[in-house]
Amino acid sequence: MVYSSANTIWVLLGAVLVMFMQPGFAMVEAGFTRAKNAGNIVMKNIMDYAFGSIAYWLVGFSIMFGTSVAGAGILGTPDLALTGDTLDGAAPDGVTPWSFFIFQTVFCATAATIVSGAMAERTKFSAYCVYSIVISALVYPIEAHWAWGGGWLNNVGAGFHDFAGSTIVHMTGGVAALVGAAMLGPRIGKYSKTGKSRAILGHNIPIGALGVFILWFGWFGFNGASTVAAGDDDSLIAMGHIFVTTNLSAAAGGVTVLLLTWLLYKSPDVSLTLNGVLAGLVGITAGCDAVNQVGAIIIGIISGLVVVGFIQFLDKKLHIDDPVGAVAVHGAAGAVGTILVGFLAQDGGLLFGGGASLLLAQVVGVLAIGVFVGIAMFITFFLIKKTIGLRVSAEEEIQGLDVSEHGLPSAYADFVYSVQSVGATGTDSVPTEAIPAPGSVPPKAPSVTVTDTRRPASVRDPNAPKFTWVSIITRPSGFEALDAAMQEIGITGMTVSNIMGYGMQKGHDKEYYRGVQIEPHLLPKIRVEIVVSKIPVETVVEAAKKALYTGNFGDGKIFVSDVENVVKIRTGEEGYDALQDE
Repeated sequence: MVYSSANTIWVLLGAVLVMFMQPGFAMVEAGFTRAKNAGNIVMKNIMDYAFGSIAYWLVGFSIMFGTSVAGAGILGTPDLALTGDTLDGAAPDGVTPWSFFIFQTVFCATAATIVSGAMAERTKFSAYCVYSIVISALVYPIEAHWAWGGGWLNNVGAGFHDFAGSTIVHMTGGVAALVGAAMLGPRIGKYSKTGKSRAILGHNIPIGALGVFILWFGWFGFNGASTVAAGDDDSLIAMGHIFVTTNLSAAAGGVTVLLLTWLLYKSPDVSLTLNGVLAGLVGITAGCDAVNQVGAIIIGIISGLVVVGFIQFLDKKLHIDDPVGAVAVHGAAGAVGTILVGFLAQDGGLLFGGGASLLLAQVVGVLAIGVFVGIAMFITFFLIKKTIGLRVSAEEEIQGLDVSEHGLPSAYADFVYSVQSVGATGTDSVPTEAIPAPGSVPPKAPSVTVTDTRRPASVRDPNAPKFTWVSIITRPSGFEALDAAMQEIGITGMTVSNIMGYGMQKGHDKEYYRGVQIEPHLLPKIRVEIVVSKIPVETVVEAAKKALYTGNFGDGKIFVSDVENVVKIRTGEEGYDALQDE
């Protein structure tokens, strides 16, 4: 065998890019779920890759690429730990065997990790490890053998075409996720007694968005390196074509969902738009080599429409709780993208005069793989449920899987609500202490009596300037405008607290998260506290109202209380003197 440096290096680079998609999946899943489960989620995404790599090496690769048992094209002959000649016979021309193996390993890991998102926040970690091994060792290799290992799907119609795995990888993960989420049941509190869907907001959308960017980046290796060749002109032309179609479909999917959610919910939904990008990537993966640029955009648009509709259908009609949209993104978009190859492929597509032969193969492939994976994973989840158990207890779920499954108090130990002083104490204001109860209305400030070794306790002169405590509760985004307004009228010192809460208006007007109207919940707020003396309190209140007014729910409230006295602890000065700079 003569090996090609270009081919081998390109395959290894593709393996690195696809492996880098694993943190992308972890970040999307963690960002779209709650903070109390973030550690559990990253642990699952690491371990499905670790367990999957070993399982695929032990048996999965040989089942996928080994000689078909009895020539039936159903599964390859097992070759435990690749001690036989399976590896050498599977590698394509010019690519070293172990380079091809690691490239296929990261594809297998992708199929396994997709399941995690749909079953997030309520699955036992032990159960997750078990079904990840089953997917990597058996389920994925068997169905992948049908098309990529020389199996029976190559003989249906014009031959099943799934260049990089819209169905073989992504729909497999999506179907497994669907079965798992359905058998697991929804998260506690996801649906009301009447079946109404409730929004459970992701705790870190920027992390989720960064995960999508990483996946988009890695997808160029996922699709592009599936040429497994880079040493001749035809390969180089194909690589450029695949990069362009992959990118255009992702872009079209994102734009489609942005516009659709803007129309449906009066504002573009961030998390669904991110799902739209991923749907475009999944949809184009089967035909990235076969369709032209217009075809890629069409696939992206249709995949974007499908992902929004399927997410809503699962959530509101079937009451299947999928926190990240994995079933719709990978399952639905994967199936649709694969079938669309039968219409849009430049060579053999129905719309290009190729007849129905390719379309027939695509439909048969999608149905066969979907049914097989669904049955196999139902058996797997059923056995897990009856033995070690599939779902954590209600108490553990409420507490969060970080604590209950891993003994991790918080994935964000240093991130706590804290009080920070903003600005410097000026001639007419002083920072005040934060009230312990978040969201509560501060009581009237009590009288202050201080015992000092240098002089007896005293009471403020009744003729001295009056002190007033102004407490402003508003949304965090309003702080800069409020701070500027206070400085303009001479207020140069304040205390700012991060708090949570909502008022009688339930904190918001009609807002949506992933197409579900957000019900009352504790919203992030800030409390700005100021003690004023010479500046009229009416001036402070009017300046705050003007700075914070938007006309929407959540603008906030202003509480005004009398202050009996002010005492500077270091010097014992009282009254207005206590407010002065050094």
